Amino acid sequence: MAGPVKVDGKWRHRIMVKGVRTSGTFETKAAALAWEAEQRTVVTGKTIATTQTCQDAFDRYERDISSRKKGHRWEALRLAAAGRTALPAFGDATLGSIRVVDIDASHIAAYRDVRLKTVTGATVDRELTLLSHVFTIARKEWKWIKASPTTDVSRPKSAPPRFRRITQDEIDHITVALGWQNKPPVTKQQRVAAAFLFAIETGMRAGEIVKLTKSLVTPPVALVLDAKNGEDRRVPMSARAVEIWKMVPEGFGITAASIDALFRQARDERTLIKDLHFHDTRHEAITRLAKKLHVLDLARMTGHKDIRKLMIYYNESAEDIASRL
Repeated sequence: MAGPVKVDGKWRHRIMVKGVRTSGTFETKAAALAWEAEQRTVVTGKTIATTQTCQDAFDRYERDISSRKKGHRWEALRLAAAGRTALPAFGDATLGSIRVVDIDASHIAAYRDVRLKTVTGATVDRELTLLSHVFTIARKEWKWIKASPTTDVSRPKSAPPRFRRITQDEIDHITVALGWQNKPPVTKQQRVAAAFLFAIETGMRAGEIVKLTKSLVTPPVALVLDAKNGEDRRVPMSARAVEIWKMVPEGFGITAASIDALFRQARDERTLIKDLHFHDTRHEAITRLAKKLHVLDLARMTGHKDIRKLMIYYNESAEDIASRL
């Protein structure tokens, strides 16, 4: 039958168990689902887990579910950290120590509030999405709980997307700070500079750039394997991108972590630029490319599956459009 339905501010739920119809009205959707689980337990005689903790759920999810995902490492680290997070509202008990049958929205809200003190709303929202899936699996597949404790928890507001343009003056200062000489790089810093310039030309991410090898690049096309969206993609290279690649024909010879560390070090110690990140190159590249490519071609180049996310780059005024008519 259909799930809980909100009527006049309350949740009405109708179920059928073993041919018997019954219904009830509840303050929250979670309460309605918990009632359904209880009714089914009474009729079927099936019981739920009583001893497993949230840490047990996190460990099983990491082992059985996360391990099959591309983002396995992030999820494993995040679940481990979540389990260790102390909740002052509950006597500093850690989230992982709470039994899954005892946890409710108040615990998850407390976790949210603790995390918001140190990270952004967008980060907390991603973490809550992960926890929500853990408890959904625990409810649907493992039958450990009656209802997910995340259902009625308000999500933090995310900051607007970061759209930082990079000026030519900033490009010049950063590349000088990294020792760039417009010839085959020798130092790691120069390799970072090459990657920085290549990113501005192609819109590729640092993690994609460092994986390029001779076998994956046949100018004017670079092949990105297993991109962020899970698919391979062919990236057209500008004449300048081809020039840069010819200086590093075997690959950039550096890791994404090194790019991040050395870029920040050069920025902070040798320039007056304070708010520029390497990843801003992607926005800069897409902004430039949007002036040359149709949105569908741009989506193929950048790997965007939802072209609506690219429309913000097509923000010409009516006067600009009229000038081309």
